[in-house]
Amino acid sequence: MTIVHFIGAGPGDPELVTVKGARILGEADLVIYAGSLVDRELVRRFAPAAEVHDSSSLTLEETTGLIAEAVISDKSVVRLHTGDPSLYGAIQEQMAELDRLGIEYAIVPGVTSAFAAAASLKQELTLPEVSQTLVFTRLEGRTPVPERESLKEIAKTGATLAIYLSVSMIGKVVEDLLQGAYTSQTPVAVVSRASWPDERIIRGTLADIAALVTEAGIDRQAVILVGDVLNARTIGLKAKSLLYDREFSHGCRRGIVT
Repeated sequence: MTIVHFIGAGPGDPELVTVKGARILGEADLVIYAGSLVDRELVRRFAPAAEVHDSSSLTLEETTGLIAEAVISDKSVVRLHTGDPSLYGAIQEQMAELDRLGIEYAIVPGVTSAFAAAASLKQELTLPEVSQTLVFTRLEGRTPVPERESLKEIAKTGATLAIYLSVSMIGKVVEDLLQGAYTSQTPVAVVSRASWPDERIIRGTLADIAALVTEAGIDRQAVILVGDVLNARTIGLKAKSLLYDREFSHGCRRGIVT
């Protein structure tokens, strides 16, 4: 039986799809893609001969029906999701439907927007003696969040945060973060449509980021990065990694003793 492939399209730039994802797209007979978030150019470039459906107006039952019909006809099917499908991708319920129907599937990971945003910022998200933890999270909206994972609770960690699906509520984001380990001077970067041609970057602190984002009119398709790691490009590094230290030994190199 045909294997259905869930593929991460990456954050926006068509060239950020993986080599494996592009190859499988090129072999697809049917592509169902998230048209509200995935650049149609990616589908045109890598699957020019495929039958294409935009899932932005479809229900779970409708997408499942399209997939099942294609599989019965022995067609190659790609379900193309934005970023990496494992993160806020709504794929678990789709896989449950395919399990119910006995349809095999596989997942090809992709580049999520937080990493594209970090690349645009030329920023490492984990730094020695600053933060060794990166948390992917979101503010509660129409989709509820467990109380133990509320932004107020997550803020107690002081870790680097990548906050998704929350820029339209930036004021509430700031309010919740200030109840944790962050201060009004904690740096923040908001990257809208990371890696797209119209990408925009707003830099600030928790004291002014809400006003800056509102003034810029950014209310969707943006990731919010928060944490002291973002100070590295302005005030320098607190410490360097031992990995390349001349006196540090590891499995691939013997350190120089002075």
